[in-house]
Amino acid sequence: MASKLLRAVILGPPGSGKGTVCQRIAQNFGLQHLSSGHFLRENIKANTEVGEMAKQYIERSLLVPDRVITRLMMSELENRRGQHWLLDGFPRTLGQAEALDKICEVDLVISLNIPFETLKDRLSRRWIHPPSGRVYNLDFNPPHVHGIDDVTGEPLVQQEDDKPEAVAARLRQYKDVAKPVIELYKSRGVLHQFSGTETNKIWPYVYTLFSNKITPIQSKEAY
Repeated sequence: MASKLLRAVILGPPGSGKGTVCQRIAQNFGLQHLSSGHFLRENIKANTEVGEMAKQYIERSLLVPDRVITRLMMSELENRRGQHWLLDGFPRTLGQAEALDKICEVDLVISLNIPFETLKDRLSRRWIHPPSGRVYNLDFNPPHVHGIDDVTGEPLVQQEDDKPEAVAARLRQYKDVAKPVIELYKSRGVLHQFSGTETNKIWPYVYTLFSNKITPIQSKEAY
């Protein structure tokens, strides 16, 4: 197995099970799971310059611009030069993908294709703990106490944009923005697409793909 550091990216619309797949990849293969959403929350909490910039957009329910997200992620990646990593939530746009190209070569991109009806059902069952970003699903990882975060005991909320009428708009927006990113990685021969309605059925194929690139740190597939 090559000793080269693995640079991987996961793409998928909201509700596609990206978070679950990332956790399993991190667990099984020892990759650092680098989530743009997590870094945004950390920077906003720490009142960093980039956090303050992002906060102005988030408070007005606007998308954080490419230049802000790119600046944030570049500094995080700079700190992890010697690690295998998996990017989640970045690059979302062609501009972000081009910025990433300047600092490294992506080896592997996985794109999750989940039917619209499945996404709609999943998101309508999704509740979150905003301060930490923890996500619960009433079907497959419900909180111990309904409506309450397991760790802090604080209330969970359902985001406005997880409600069915907003899901269609979010999915359209994701497809429009992600299409050129998907095409870019497809043209380079590093894109692997996985389709299905159940993460547990998609996972064995993802596991096999990664096993061909990097030695698993666990001998069995951890769920």
